[in-house]
Amino acid sequence: MRKPCCEKEGKNKGAWSKQEDQKLIDYIRKHGEGCWRSLPDAAGLLRCGKSCRLRWVNYLRPDLKRGNFGEDEEDLIIKLHALLGNRWSLIAGRLPGRTDNEVKNHWNTHLKRRLAQMGIDPDNHRLGLRRVTRPSKLLFVSNNHTYNKEVNSQADEIPVLLNSATDTEIISNSTNISMISSVPDLNLDLTIGLPFMESMNQICT
Repeated sequence: MRKPCCEKEGKNKGAWSKQEDQKLIDYIRKHGEGCWRSLPDAAGLLRCGKSCRLRWVNYLRPDLKRGNFGEDEEDLIIKLHALLGNRWSLIAGRLPGRTDNEVKNHWNTHLKRRLAQMGIDPDNHRLGLRRVTRPSKLLFVSNNHTYNKEVNSQADEIPVLLNSATDTEIISNSTNISMISSVPDLNLDLTIGLPFMESMNQICT
């Protein structure tokens, strides 16, 4: 089991004071980061090494980038997350001036929601097809009979009742769209005969 970085008894906890921040800044400027376990005592801070490291990395180091994320940064975060997943330290390493905690928070509060609204699964970055079904009632009118049938608006096939001798009107209650499919009454007088003989008779007459 790994030993704790320091004994927490007698150490300050909670918010850092301006005096503590300045001690940490002055020490690192002169000696560098070095070993975080021994840094607090050397810098005259009643803090544990982990607290000093997080304070420096997330708040005090001079190359921190403040402000909102740019579009190029957001695009890079999305691409890196597709490759690395939730490995925020590695992702933040590709974004100069950004911390892993800052990148993680921006992902969870903004980018994750944006991908979901675009229909993309933020976990695997695949396009998720969501099938939304909204039932609607269709009114079928044929002759003197009226039929109410509840169908799925996303269905591939919608049953249509047609009568060869009458017009069939389909009225959608959900969309208020009316379509009339007209089937003409065909009464053809068909005869069978030889084309040549018929043409000769027409010429003679």
